[in-house]
Amino acid sequence: RCQRWVENCRRADLEDKTPDQLNKHYRLCAKHFETSMICRSSPYRTVLRDNAVPTIFDLTSHLNNPHSRHRKRIKELSEDEIRTLKQQKIDDAFERKQATQESNENNEQNTVSEEGGEEQEEKTVPLTLEERENKDYLKSLFEILILMGKQNIPLDDHNVDELPEGIFTSDNFQALLEYRINGGDEVLRKRFEMTAVNLEYCSKTQQKQMLEICENCVREETLREVRDSHFFSIVTDEVVNIAGEEHLPVLVRFVDDSHNLREEFVGFLPYEADPEILAVKFHATITEKWGLNMEYCRGQAYIVSSGFASKMKVVATRLLEKYPQAVYTLCSSCALNVWLAKSVPVVGVSIALGTIEEVCCLFNQSPQLLLELDNIISALFQDNNEKGNELKKICRSQWTGRHDTFEILVDLLQALVLCLDAVSSDFSVRWNNFIVGRAFVLSSALTDFDFIVTIVIMKNVLSFTRAFGKNLQGQTSDVFFAAGSLTAVLHSLNEVMENIEVYHEFWFEEATNLATKLDVQIKLPGKFRRAQQGNFDPDMTSENYYKEILSVPTVEHIIQELKDIFSEQHLKALKCLSLVPSVMGQLKFNTSEEHHADMFKNDLPNPDTLSAELHCWRIKWKHRGKDIELPATIYEALHLPDIKFFPNVYALLKVLCLLPVMKVENEKYGIGRKRLKAYLKNTLTGQRSSNLALLNINLDIKHDLDLMVDTYIKLYP
Repeated sequence: RCQRWVENCRRADLEDKTPDQLNKHYRLCAKHFETSMICRSSPYRTVLRDNAVPTIFDLTSHLNNPHSRHRKRIKELSEDEIRTLKQQKIDDAFERKQATQESNENNEQNTVSEEGGEEQEEKTVPLTLEERENKDYLKSLFEILILMGKQNIPLDDHNVDELPEGIFTSDNFQALLEYRINGGDEVLRKRFEMTAVNLEYCSKTQQKQMLEICENCVREETLREVRDSHFFSIVTDEVVNIAGEEHLPVLVRFVDDSHNLREEFVGFLPYEADPEILAVKFHATITEKWGLNMEYCRGQAYIVSSGFASKMKVVATRLLEKYPQAVYTLCSSCALNVWLAKSVPVVGVSIALGTIEEVCCLFNQSPQLLLELDNIISALFQDNNEKGNELKKICRSQWTGRHDTFEILVDLLQALVLCLDAVSSDFSVRWNNFIVGRAFVLSSALTDFDFIVTIVIMKNVLSFTRAFGKNLQGQTSDVFFAAGSLTAVLHSLNEVMENIEVYHEFWFEEATNLATKLDVQIKLPGKFRRAQQGNFDPDMTSENYYKEILSVPTVEHIIQELKDIFSEQHLKALKCLSLVPSVMGQLKFNTSEEHHADMFKNDLPNPDTLSAELHCWRIKWKHRGKDIELPATIYEALHLPDIKFFPNVYALLKVLCLLPVMKVENEKYGIGRKRLKAYLKNTLTGQRSSNLALLNINLDIKHDLDLMVDTYIKLYP
């Protein structure tokens, strides 16, 4: 873009300058840019849009001014060059919007008039009364749509199929529009005063077009901050259903101008069953549609539902092939053991996880059901009140996302089964039909021997990674030391794999004891016996079956997943956490970050002085005053007043906190994920909209109504 600026300015004396030199030592007046290229979000600051190119020049004035005739060397233009420049200016103005709006390829473009082969300065043409009224009308429509998004009001709250024939009922958008007219909006009243009351004021197509513009403009505010920050990470959440289609929520992590790590929701990506197609579309959306440069991506993490893990791993692999520094990591908001369980490619594990979620959901929906469970827990644990009270407390939390989920479930299983059995066999009016029906179905699922074996084996296998995973979600020092303990974890799991017969025998015995306590028959799964169709092997015992179908593949998979998720590059990055002064203090200031910081060398402002700067950083904290505490987190270190004197350290800390495995220290900057969860919880599947969701989740982001209106007029003249 610097090169294009120089070409358009006709400054032959600057053609040999590098973009860095131009950026540091040269400035261009704002009058050379069209008003559409300038974003005046504040009366105190003028900001150019990311694709801004200077196009307004008077290339003849210097001829009449003898004092300025020799000040600039301006190249004379041929008619072909002028024509090319004009076309380039027109194309640039619409380039970003036309990439996402294919229907506008044939729209007419404004051209600049020519006189005597010289470019004339464009003059702002005053708006006609009709154009002004149209802009005010569109602004009113955009205000209504933004209100609906922020307040989570669906566009249409009625099912057309349920209405009698011939009955017209306004949708929510039209109802708000009518309310605004009745409230005194003269622009809307004049527009619709002669319109029949049973006609739509604004078509569904127009609503969709305007919503897309709202979404793009609000998203662009966040993306502009991301681009200014340069480095970022990509995080996706679990696949969700929006109006009958599966979508992937995408969040982006970056450090803003105030040195705060933020995690913001930037939109939904339509989910594809084919992982290769999904990888291509995922990359295209981030780079082409959203305009982010993946060369600056320093981390990627995917929180997935059961069954989707292998597909998202393909996406991660494809991105790593193109961008090796986009480190594939775990996400701080997901417990390692839960993530590992969801990634296990065994159908029985996926079914068990789904059953656990349904049980937790049912009890959370009914406080009366939780009280019933409390009474049963009290009876079962009357000899151990402390354990019973702890389980009661856990039941009132989101225990399915904990590191010890399977351990809790094994402890609770008998109480859950007894409670569900009591509810499903109670024919009084105490419980409604829904709860009675769900209790019967879930009780049957929990007392299936396949389920019992699965949760017992998962509990025992994941016990080897529980402490490791818990440390990863702890303080910065916990994460640093956890990285060093991975070798011991893998060693333990490999030892289990080498002696799987012995370990599986103990695990299966525990499962059979639990099944006996619940009066559950120990047998092979019915689906397996039916699949044999008379060719059943009499030597195939339940113990051998579950060893081959569950224990062996689960241990093998977890070993491989740990190696993949904690790659050499990822571990190197975590070793750099010794830069945080509290970690440095625990290591007696005997650290060597420069050996691990090689992977970030190109991200540093002055890599040649890194070693000396790190030495000064260590000395600063080693010889601090007695009353000065060591900063315990990256967040605290980034906000130190004198961090500006350590530019390389600042750059390293900034990139390190972008790793998705690091938690967002200040909760108010990680609210995007919570708002996403709240939107999905509070909105019916059929009423969800990817456009309105972005407005609702990012409700505090500023929006420019004039920009939305101008964009709409250009795209849909």
